[in-house]
Amino acid sequence: MPRTLIVEADGGSRGNPGPAGYGAVVLDPETGEALAEAAEFLGTATNNVAEYKGLVAGLRAARALDPEARIQVRMDSKLVVEQMSGRWQIKHPDMKPLAAEARAVFPPGQVSYEWIPRAQNKHADRLANEAMDAGRDGKQWEPRNSRAALDTAAAPARSAAARAADEAAEAAEAPEVAEAPAPGWGAPDLGVPATFVLLRHGETALTPQKRFSGSGGTDPELSPAGRRQAEAAGAALAARGTVQAVVSSPLRRCRETAEAVAARLGLEVRLEEGLRETDFGAWEGLTFAEVSERFPDDLDAWLASAAVAPTGGGESFEAVARRVAVARDKLLARHTGRTVLVVTHVTPIKTLVRLALGAPPESLFRMELSAASLSAVAYYADGNASLRLLNDTSHLR
Repeated sequence: MPRTLIVEADGGSRGNPGPAGYGAVVLDPETGEALAEAAEFLGTATNNVAEYKGLVAGLRAARALDPEARIQVRMDSKLVVEQMSGRWQIKHPDMKPLAAEARAVFPPGQVSYEWIPRAQNKHADRLANEAMDAGRDGKQWEPRNSRAALDTAAAPARSAAARAADEAAEAAEAPEVAEAPAPGWGAPDLGVPATFVLLRHGETALTPQKRFSGSGGTDPELSPAGRRQAEAAGAALAARGTVQAVVSSPLRRCRETAEAVAARLGLEVRLEEGLRETDFGAWEGLTFAEVSERFPDDLDAWLASAAVAPTGGGESFEAVARRVAVARDKLLARHTGRTVLVVTHVTPIKTLVRLALGAPPESLFRMELSAASLSAVAYYADGNASLRLLNDTSHLR
């Protein structure tokens, strides 16, 4: 009997199209041992092109090990899996030659395809992002530098912001290349989602003055009004009775809010460093008008690009999105199927909402988020998310 090899492949594009790379790994199905790895920076390409390139590289690596082996391909791209399985037609001109190239590696019938959730494709995902990181630095990926064998509990190389953008791009392109309709209106049963109830901290003395108050400032405490807001939020959440864990930013205003709520719920507060607010650098403590007067060019650049940091060593929204996504993924791994109260700040909450919606970075400036407001996002086993609530302040009235 021929042996079986597992090929896991992934690809990504930071911009779609943008700087792209792929990763692939060949696994022993009995031991899970990685028998071969492949990754490459592709320059500018789309997400789908990168995923197909990863598939081709993985198949070729498997053929180099054993051309007679039966190959089981596992990918988190529904598009590639359905097209290569023959259930969806391929019309896009960039996809056709890549699919043909993939089919040519092994004889027909020797390869099967299976869709897996993103969480089960971490090895290939790491390799793809190592390749993109290398390309960013003007290099090519080298096997000896691979981090793919590291503990999967470590922070993923690709931010969830990039994964959310990839997923949104794939969904947008699928109707152009796939003609098989979905089997009805109902979604598959994915079990109980993990739900993050997102609570912005109560007011501080700086809140009514609308001053920049991030993680690089004075770390203010709750004002008397903020403490009343925290108590009101706690009463409302206790009445609902659904929260099973409480996690908070380490900054004082969030800790105080979380502790007030947790006391009503009979739960402990766990701190998560990745949930802290943006570091606004030299803008800390200033109003928007004051920043506009003192740093007009810097402010304009910041408003125009999520990659730009505030004056004086602040933190860009891109950097915030990366660490918030890592924190999110850690919490999801720890609280599968549970409802978690996440007490944090304006930017982290807006970022979690943005990523759930697959919205662009400029959407951060188009959301209202009041002090002590409640929002909610549900996360499903297939990697999708659903915004359930945004900026609810009914408990404060």
